[in-house]
Amino acid sequence: MKTVLVTGSAGFIGFYLCTRLLKDGFRVIGLDAMTDYYDVRLKERRQQMLMQNEHFKPVNDRVEAPDLLMSLFRTERPDFVIHLAAQAGVRYSIEAPRSYLESNICGTFELLEAARAFPPEHMLLASTSSAYGANTEMPYAETDKADHQMSFYAATKKATESMAHSYAHLYDLPVTMFRFFTVYGPWGRPDMALFKFTKAILEGKPIDVYNYGDMKRDFTYVEDLVEGIRLLMDAVPVRPAEGEGVKDGDSLSPVAPWRVVNIGNSTCVQLTEFIEAIEAATGRTAERNLMPIQAGDVPATWANADLLQSLTGYRPKTNVQEGVARFVEWYRDYYRA
Repeated sequence: MKTVLVTGSAGFIGFYLCTRLLKDGFRVIGLDAMTDYYDVRLKERRQQMLMQNEHFKPVNDRVEAPDLLMSLFRTERPDFVIHLAAQAGVRYSIEAPRSYLESNICGTFELLEAARAFPPEHMLLASTSSAYGANTEMPYAETDKADHQMSFYAATKKATESMAHSYAHLYDLPVTMFRFFTVYGPWGRPDMALFKFTKAILEGKPIDVYNYGDMKRDFTYVEDLVEGIRLLMDAVPVRPAEGEGVKDGDSLSPVAPWRVVNIGNSTCVQLTEFIEAIEAATGRTAERNLMPIQAGDVPATWANADLLQSLTGYRPKTNVQEGVARFVEWYRDYYRA
């Protein structure tokens, strides 16, 4: 039985990923700090569900804690590492940038150092579509330049891509960075638009619609994202032969066993359409409070998922109407709304 270390295991995506890995017969070490960035009870409930499987081992601590990851790697010797733990949220990074520095930069450094000492078969690290920043040509492709991040959150995630590349080059560590696009679904984070909109609509309160509704997102259903991650585990990058260079259409480094891969739905959805899906699922009409765009936000995201498909044969496919309906059903059941 192979062992997977998943950081951020009690988080939204981490919970789904650990569930899938356990179902597939892996032993899972789940590391999570259980921070109070949002309702800890959600994280506790997710972890309780995972602990019902005897092959799940929880570790409640911070990724940036000195020597914690080194000790975990030494004792558990994970075959795969999937690094999801991070301080999330574009807007919160304006209020509390230090937490992003500590969790995202320092935490990833601790992970890379542990992997250098005890190399796994493959490391997969979460990045973000926000890394594309000020790019306006869409859909975003992994080979596009991504030099102008518009929030400190995005800047820290782009920095982790560069950090991981240097370790992949220096120590021959196979690394896949995956950039995901506006992930949503049941058990989602309360700070995300779907959660906030659903709660407000069911309570008869207005919703704040930024950029006056002129926002577009590539909404990716959480189980589609997890499927992409699971399949990428077996698509291990290798160091190119000297002089080989980067393959056409691939984001593989010319000097390291490292690549970056988009995981998105490949569909650009207007925010108004997303709200209409919530209205249809709740059976209620939203009262919309139109607002200017917030600092750090980008007006649109849209993934080119051709590389994911060429590597794995898979492309996310859940449409927003289906995904939103599943979330609203979960929300009503969980909160008895």
